[in-house]
Amino acid sequence: MVVVGAGLIGLVTAWRAARAGLGVTVVAEQLHGSASVVAAGMLTPATEASFGEEALMRFGILSRDRYPGFVAELEEDSGASAGYRAQGTLQVAFDTDDLTRLGHLGDLRARLGLSTERLTGRECRRLEPMLAPSVRGGYFAAEDHSVDPRSLLWALRAAAERRGAVGVRDRVRRVVVDDDGRARGIELDSGGGITAGQVVLAAGVGTPALEGLPDGVVPPLRPVKGQLLRLRMPPGEGPIVTRTVRGLVKGSPVYLVPRDSGEIVLGATQEEQGFDTRLTAGGLWEVLRDAHELVPGVSELEIAETCVGLRPGSPDNEPLLGPTAVPGLQLAAGHFRHGVLFTPATGDAMAEALTTGALPDYARRFAATRITGGTPAGADGGPSEGGDQHQWT
Repeated sequence: MVVVGAGLIGLVTAWRAARAGLGVTVVAEQLHGSASVVAAGMLTPATEASFGEEALMRFGILSRDRYPGFVAELEEDSGASAGYRAQGTLQVAFDTDDLTRLGHLGDLRARLGLSTERLTGRECRRLEPMLAPSVRGGYFAAEDHSVDPRSLLWALRAAAERRGAVGVRDRVRRVVVDDDGRARGIELDSGGGITAGQVVLAAGVGTPALEGLPDGVVPPLRPVKGQLLRLRMPPGEGPIVTRTVRGLVKGSPVYLVPRDSGEIVLGATQEEQGFDTRLTAGGLWEVLRDAHELVPGVSELEIAETCVGLRPGSPDNEPLLGPTAVPGLQLAAGHFRHGVLFTPATGDAMAEALTTGALPDYARRFAATRITGGTPAGADGGPSEGGDQHQWT
């Protein structure tokens, strides 16, 4: 089989499929993923619960709860750290209106079985002393953790390679569909090609732009722009926050996610601007302004990196998984802002779909054909072959 895309979703699919005994080739123009290296890495269904997204959050809870075992297995296979942190998440409110909004989600969290502890402003500052005195209160979610997506990406790549997956650095020109309407592989921009029994499209927001696909097989994916910063603590100083801090500032969400390296990821905007990847003063100012209201000390930190990424949003903001109406063609795309959180559950679901031809029960709501219609075609497996293949570079 061949996986188009080398972000977290493409690589977890490749690793899990290789562990299941399939021959796997991963093809991408950049073998580090684009949106994946920008993501903050929050695993926070409790502090991200939203009305109308209950099914999505249940999938997130399932995936979050698989993370400890997933990381242990991944680190054993890869020999590398995935950057997993289990310090919990603190969600705070800047003013009383923000605290009221957070409180309205309490019933929803209870229905979903999500455990959070209500805290006063003083109790929030006891957990995170650098919070501003104006913070009115919040909630602590002990089971909402974080992971470093860059470390996770590297570990997945190493694990997939150790399990026999092959990486090809090239742009995919088109998906090859034969006269019988079955996907048979891909053509590369370099002129070569890879024949495969199954093709998985996991190229993020660029997935629908691949040539050779019959009309209507891949739903449209809209790019949702996110701008964020990576800040660096001065040498010798302790962290400005010790766990993920999510906040509302006059209705605007902001987050600070610490890394073991001492960096703090600060973000993020959510902009419907098409394929616009410009960093803007206004976008970064907005993030810094709100973070400063919650943790004034961020203004003293060094800017290590500014980042922009495009989240792949499906028409209903839910993932597109598993077999399509084209035999031999499967999707793993459309994860929007939950790609990191959904990585373990997506990998397991795709491995089952690739080996049995059907998604597991917990993932069937996200079947790739739910938007375009048609009957999912089964999968017959089979190793990748042909093409100009070489090891990861």
